[in-house]
Amino acid sequence: MSAPRQSFMTYLKAEKNYSPHTLNAYGNDLKEFEAFCGNAAPEKIDLITLRKYLALLRSKGLSKRTVARRVSALRSYFRYLTREGQVPKNPMGALKTPKIEKRLPAILDEAQVDRLLETPPPDEVTGLRDRALLETLYSTGMRVSELVSLNAEGIDFIGGVCRVVGKGSKERLCPIGDRAQKAIRRYLEARRNDARPLFLNHSRHNGGSRLTQRSVCRVVDRHIRASSQIQNVSPHTLRHSFATHLLNRGADLRAVQELLGHANLSTTQIYTHVSTQRLKEVYDKAHPRA
Repeated sequence: MSAPRQSFMTYLKAEKNYSPHTLNAYGNDLKEFEAFCGNAAPEKIDLITLRKYLALLRSKGLSKRTVARRVSALRSYFRYLTREGQVPKNPMGALKTPKIEKRLPAILDEAQVDRLLETPPPDEVTGLRDRALLETLYSTGMRVSELVSLNAEGIDFIGGVCRVVGKGSKERLCPIGDRAQKAIRRYLEARRNDARPLFLNHSRHNGGSRLTQRSVCRVVDRHIRASSQIQNVSPHTLRHSFATHLLNRGADLRAVQELLGHANLSTTQIYTHVSTQRLKEVYDKAHPRA
C-alpha cells in the first residue's frame, strides 16, 4: 500500500471512525485507481488522467451509482491530500460526479408489516428470536449493523429506549415500542443464556455466538417468503417502512432524522417523496376531478 493511501486510510479509521465495511470499500476503490495510474505519485495525477479513469469505469458497464461511489472516494482522498499539503492542487476540483437517479426506497405497507411480524413460530427459541429481531427492526428503524451489535444490557425496559452504536461509532438512544420490548423479553426468557449479545445464533455449530448481518438477511428473507409477500425485501426495507409510516402519520421530518441517525436532513428527505406519492394516490382515488 502506498504511503499516501496508508495515511488516508488511517485518517478514515482513527478520526472519521468509519466502519470496517466502509474502509474496505474505500481501500479497494483506491487500490484499483492506483493500479490504473501505474502507482504514480498523487501529485502527478491530473484532470486528464481522472477523465480517462472515469471513461474506463463507464466502459466496464458499471452502474452510475457504482461510478459515483468511486468518484466520491477519490474526491475524499484528494481533498485529504490537499489539506495535508501532499498535493499542491486538488485535481478533482474540475471533475463532475455522474448524476444518478434518486430511487424511491421499497417499503411494506402497514398490513404487510403486520403479516411479516406474525410469521415466526412462537413455540421455539429461534422463532421467538426472529420475532424479537423483526419487531426491533421495525420499532426502531435501526440499521442491520446496529441491530447485530446490540447487547442485552443496552435495552432499557423501564425507559423504553435502547442504546445504539451507529455510523462513525456514534451512540444514540432509540425509543423502542412495547410490542418489541415484549418480544425481546419472551426471547430472553426462552433462550436461558446470559450471553452479552442480544441476538444469538442458535445453530448447532455456532450456538451462542452473535448473529451476523448476513444471518439477519436470511431471517428476513425466510419470513418474507413464508408470509407470501413481495420479493427482494431486505432488512433495510423495514427501516424504509419505519420512516415512511411515521411521516404518513404526521411525524416531523427532523424527528425522523434523529430516529434514523442521519447526519444530514437531505438523506431523510427521500422519504418525503414516498409519502407524497402516497398522498397523490389517495388524491387520485378520492378527488372527483383528479
